[in-house]
Amino acid sequence: MTRTGEPAPPPPGGVLWSLAGDLRGLLMLPAALTLQVAHPAVGAGVDAHSVFRTDPWGRGERSLSSLQLWVYGGADAAEEGRRLRKLHRTIRGTDTRGRPYHALTPANYAWVHATGFPVYRHASRYLVRPLTGAQERALYREWLQVGRILGIHDRDMPQTIEEFWPYYRRMLADEVEATAVVRELVATDAPVPPPDRGPLLLRAALRVLWPVLLPPLARFRRFLTVGLMPPDAREAIGLAWTPEQERRLRRFGAVVRRIVPVLPERLRYLPRARRARAEWRARAV
Repeated sequence: MTRTGEPAPPPPGGVLWSLAGDLRGLLMLPAALTLQVAHPAVGAGVDAHSVFRTDPWGRGERSLSSLQLWVYGGADAAEEGRRLRKLHRTIRGTDTRGRPYHALTPANYAWVHATGFPVYRHASRYLVRPLTGAQERALYREWLQVGRILGIHDRDMPQTIEEFWPYYRRMLADEVEATAVVRELVATDAPVPPPDRGPLLLRAALRVLWPVLLPPLARFRRFLTVGLMPPDAREAIGLAWTPEQERRLRRFGAVVRRIVPVLPERLRYLPRARRARAEWRARAV
C-alpha cells in the first residue's frame, strides 16, 4: 500500500516487475547508464559530482538498490524518490556546451528516466524475448509510474509511446554525444579498483587476481554496454559495432535465454524482487 496521494509503484505481475529484478536486468543497466550520461548536462553532473571513479562498487550497489525500491518498494518507493530529489538539489554547473545546468531541471531529470524504456525494450530481444506490442505499451505505462515516483511531472514525460519516439529521436539528434563519462564507461583500460563487497576471503582473492581479471571483464563490460544499447542511440553517440560483434551478442543471448529461466528463484531474482514476489504470491492465495 502507498500513502494517500503518492504515486504507486508499477503493478505486481507486470512487465517491469518481471524484468527489473531478474538477473538479466543487471546486464542491461550499463547500456542505460551510458545512454544517460551521453546527455551533456547529465554527463557533466556525473563527471563533477559522482563517486563512480573512487567508489564504483558502492555507487553501483546504491543505484541498484534504488532501482529495486522504485519497482518493488511498495510504500517505500515514493520515499526513495524524495530522497533522490533531495540528493540532487545541489548538483549544478556548466555542461560541455557551456550551458548552465541543474540536475533537477525537468529536461535533464526526465532524460535520465527516459533511457530505461528503449534499453529494456532493445535488450529484451537478446536476453529475454522480443516484447509484443501490448507488452511494449504496458512497459511504457509502468515506466511512467517510475517517473512519477521520481517526482517527474506528467507534463515533462511523453505520455504515450507515440509521443515518446519523436522525443527520443530529437534527443539523439540534438543532445547526446560521446561525453567524457561515456568514453570512460566504455573504455577497456580505465582503472577500476577490485570489488570491496562480499566475503573477506573472496575480496582477498580478487585483490590478488584483479590485474589478470580486469582486462577481460572490461572488454566484456564494453561489449554488453554497446551491444545492448539501441542501435540508433549507439550511432548517435558514435560507438562502433561490427557484424561479428552482433553475431557474438546473439549467441550470448541465446545461451542466457536458455540458462536463466531454469534457475531456481533464489538464484534468478535479486533479494528485494524475490521477497516482493513471494509476498505477492502469498497474498494471492
